[in-house]
Amino acid sequence: MHCPNCQHENRASAKFCEACGMKLTPACPSCGNEIRPQARFCDACGAPLTQTTGSSTATDLSAKPLPSKREAPEAERRHLTVMFCDLAGSTALSAQLDPEDLREVVRQYQAVCAKVIARYDGHIAQYLGDGILVYFGYPKAHENDGQRAVRAGLGIIEAMEGLNRGLQQKMDVKLEVRLGIHTGLVVVGEMGGGNRHEQLALGKTPNIAARLEGLAKANTIVISAATHRIVAGFFDCDDLGAHSMKGVTEPVQIYQVLHESTAKSRLEVAALGGLTPLVGRENEAHLLLQQWQNAKEGAGNVILLSGEAGIGKSRLWCRS
Repeated sequence: MHCPNCQHENRASAKFCEACGMKLTPACPSCGNEIRPQARFCDACGAPLTQTTGSSTATDLSAKPLPSKREAPEAERRHLTVMFCDLAGSTALSAQLDPEDLREVVRQYQAVCAKVIARYDGHIAQYLGDGILVYFGYPKAHENDGQRAVRAGLGIIEAMEGLNRGLQQKMDVKLEVRLGIHTGLVVVGEMGGGNRHEQLALGKTPNIAARLEGLAKANTIVISAATHRIVAGFFDCDDLGAHSMKGVTEPVQIYQVLHESTAKSRLEVAALGGLTPLVGRENEAHLLLQQWQNAKEGAGNVILLSGEAGIGKSRLWCRS
């Protein structure tokens, strides 16, 4: 018999605990009703009772397995592009609107942003008041996550125009956003305690993205040099120079994204800056040019250009 007071295990026939002297009274685990030693079911609620050597052990909690300790999944290193989006002038907006109206406005703004972010396969990591923390490259990575992030930012600014038309008619409210984007190394893993856990990226990358958002003007996107390197040519940007940031040891070169360029591929981007001379492919280039001339004169041809990745197939075709 298990003593509910001191947890001592007594003999099955014991009526009092031999360790603390407490009266041992078997009770139904369902309703707490006192039960007799030989009972198989509770005479108050009908619940089945476990029997062991003639005495009920319904109150013996030691037989129940304890819940296993929750183990967090392993964290992983990732190269992410992080975007931080925030409402400009939110303090003034909160003073202008009733709290219920403010909540509705923020919910509509979040819904519009989430729709655009989903279009570019971004992952909303957190809603921080009227701020939104977004990862591009987690949990699913793409080779153009930097471009996706910038396009999402431009899409959010454009979507605000449609949202504002409705808000101005209903509440005389106009929303403006500021966005900061930075690319770098992070460690993504489970954070939190108790019953609340989140998958968050730690490192300086999210912090710099938030600092960049603070430097952006209303309805503009500010990106770091790290992000600019991987999106340059796909977007026209204005160099804003180097800026010091709190918590960052060296000044960060920043750029303001103006709009998307006409380039659709990396080769087109390279062509905008001028292609380097093609070396060692004279025969292949001559063959392609000759067949193109024949095609223009009415002699159709099919050319199969094959080879391992990275040896310059696209470059040869562009040169020809």
